[in-house]
Amino acid sequence: MSALKRRDNKNRVLQRGESQRQDGRYCYKYVNALGKTEYVYAWKLLPTDRTPKGKREDLSLREKERNIQKDLYDGIDTKGSKMTLCQLYAKKNAQRPNVKKNTLNGRKYLMQALEDDLLGSMSIDRIKPSDAKEWAIRMKEKGFSFKTISNYKRSLKASFYMAIQDDCVRKNPFGFNLSDVIEDDSKPKIALNEEQEKELLHFIEHDNVYQKYYDDVLILLKTGLRISEFCGLTKKDIDFEHHTISISHQLLKDKDGYYIDEPKTKSGIRKVPMSDETEQAIKRVLKRKQKPKIKEIDGYRDFLFLSVNSYPMQESNYRYTLKGIVKKFNKNHEEQLPNITPHILRHTFCTKLAQMNMNPKNLQYIMGHSSITITLDLYAHASEVGANKEMRRLIA
Repeated sequence: MSALKRRDNKNRVLQRGESQRQDGRYCYKYVNALGKTEYVYAWKLLPTDRTPKGKREDLSLREKERNIQKDLYDGIDTKGSKMTLCQLYAKKNAQRPNVKKNTLNGRKYLMQALEDDLLGSMSIDRIKPSDAKEWAIRMKEKGFSFKTISNYKRSLKASFYMAIQDDCVRKNPFGFNLSDVIEDDSKPKIALNEEQEKELLHFIEHDNVYQKYYDDVLILLKTGLRISEFCGLTKKDIDFEHHTISISHQLLKDKDGYYIDEPKTKSGIRKVPMSDETEQAIKRVLKRKQKPKIKEIDGYRDFLFLSVNSYPMQESNYRYTLKGIVKKFNKNHEEQLPNITPHILRHTFCTKLAQMNMNPKNLQYIMGHSSITITLDLYAHASEVGANKEMRRLIA
């Protein structure tokens, strides 16, 4: 006598592990890879069934069963695949806890962005490339820049790569090309040409309002320092005997105040050569240095560049000042200057040396670039400027 087969309320035979509750909902019971009993539910037994009125559209029970069996066969962690994207990102960050303060802040911003978006609460096994692309579009609509979205996408792609290694999912939904989804409206870096650099310095030197910033801008243009490295310079970092500036730290500021951090990368620790013009400018800075309001920050003291209020200068101070300089210059000159930021001054320095065919590895060292690729990109930019002149010389 054969065993009585279980059936649903439509008199259909239910397979092993399947059952139907009194409210009509179907259930599938199985044992996961760790030997633990798990349950999944669905309002439909087959894909062709209709979802009951008022219930959320979802996969049928049989479709879910096939996915589970495939995961079990492939060794996919069915429990881990149910973690949300926020949980996955948090797990990824937990594996690298000892990071710089600005990196921690960046992680907080991305986590907040995920928590504010529906993608953050989705289980990672449900996120498809189309979902990730729609997320990028929403981020753009919220006002995030292409560069920020690109950085966030790279972090999430790395998080999914970890999930793949842990057998939680099979594919990475963030493997698409971002520029195929949203427009890359990032403004290209534009270096000042030689004439613009001279005009800028001449204007600052003779302007009654901005002449106090002449030496600051000159030093930035002649050393290529990152602005955080520049702001962190102390008297001890200047070596007039060997004509170098020692870069071993950077000065930053957040809502909690000033703090000292290591350079952006390990390659940032370096000794930058000083020209005679740079040395004279630094000597003038030392000569007129006022008494600081903050005597010491994380063990560092005697900062060279202070504001009118005697607090250490920061990027925001120079960004605001350069904006005012350009605005005033353009108001009184027919030949206009482009928008200038502290990074444009660094970019100008590096591009100029690339155009003068400085050894790329030496330039990489001076700039503190972590990769020679970054430096060589400037050579490609420089070649556009001098291509005609160099070709004519070579084929003459």
